[in-house]
Amino acid sequence: MNFIGTLCLLLVLTTFAGHFSTRLGIPSVIGQILVGILVGPAILNWVQPTQILSIFSDIGVVLLMFIGGLESDLTLLRRFFKPAIVVALSGVIMPVVLMGGAATAFHYSLFEATYIGVIFSATSVSISVAVLRDYHALDTSEGATILGAAVADDIMGVILLSIMISLMGTQGLNTAGSHTNLALILLEQLAFFGGTYLVVRWIAPYLMSLSERMLMNASVTIMSMVICLAMAWLSNAVGLSGAVGAFFAGIAVAHTPYREVVEAHTEPIGYAAFIPLFFVGIGLSMSFRYLGQSLWLIIVMTILACLSKLLGCGLGARLTGFGNHSSYVIGTGMISRGEMGMITVQIGLQSGLLSNATYSKMVLVIILATMIAPFMLKQSLRTGPKQQARQVAVKSDN
Repeated sequence: MNFIGTLCLLLVLTTFAGHFSTRLGIPSVIGQILVGILVGPAILNWVQPTQILSIFSDIGVVLLMFIGGLESDLTLLRRFFKPAIVVALSGVIMPVVLMGGAATAFHYSLFEATYIGVIFSATSVSISVAVLRDYHALDTSEGATILGAAVADDIMGVILLSIMISLMGTQGLNTAGSHTNLALILLEQLAFFGGTYLVVRWIAPYLMSLSERMLMNASVTIMSMVICLAMAWLSNAVGLSGAVGAFFAGIAVAHTPYREVVEAHTEPIGYAAFIPLFFVGIGLSMSFRYLGQSLWLIIVMTILACLSKLLGCGLGARLTGFGNHSSYVIGTGMISRGEMGMITVQIGLQSGLLSNATYSKMVLVIILATMIAPFMLKQSLRTGPKQQARQVAVKSDN
């Protein structure tokens, strides 16, 4: 029952934090992350990260990405597939070079520095999805490119991670004791994306139609959750983030006649408990233990964590025909590391690629960059010509 009290406390605090953040013009997710920092080990130490909180957080990110998929335009995603690949590639190379080079300057070994670069090559689009939803920008060319690039980025990150672990000669992604087989991982991921096409094209429409005929309350919503959770589990099983599978599940359900019903039922499920706890979980991971003794390292790495994605992904967008402002939006939308960075740094610790001290410092950098990202994305969306046009239209209607 202790968890029930903790859950009650966190929901009250995140609700008020989200409200006041929005009133102050700050993305609501920032308020929710700050709640985790405040009540967690970093400051008050009222709430400790636990397995059940982690489970709620995992479900939260899955539901958030599922909702993001529901609201995405598949036509736009197809149209901006090639730009997304270029953005992802440049957004992986730049952090590896800049972050790895900076780590070398701080006297890390070449191997450890390279792995630090790999950590920050990851992108967690979950927080960007939350901000894009607030500004109704998921179904724009920039939103589609960010989402597509995040998926491609995830695949490239898994490949780099597998290579690093193979070079180290230790077990990493595979905890059974055998070495990571990169070819097998790629084959499994190709099979996953082939299966995703089948789900979008035939399986999801059939299952959703079947659910409508079932004599069960909310059967359509239940079936959509089955599709969402199954695809999240499968994507995780092949070495990708569960968020990737959930996102494609959302796209699959969105292209059935039941999109509006599912969206209306899923948002309350997610935002009533699970999604806020995902953002709280990021704050609970914060620790100021190494802040004093490694202040310059943390400052420099945080700045580079933001700039490497902003410049790398922005350059990729510019090369594929986007204007300066759109490239800036795409760059800011790819800064957040969130759960993907956390997963990668955790694997590095477990595989012996990082020391405990380096692990704690990189976690702090990931959290700081993740907190900065929504501010930058919000600012880029607010100052854009499309947002200004919407504001003018609203004023003219009034």
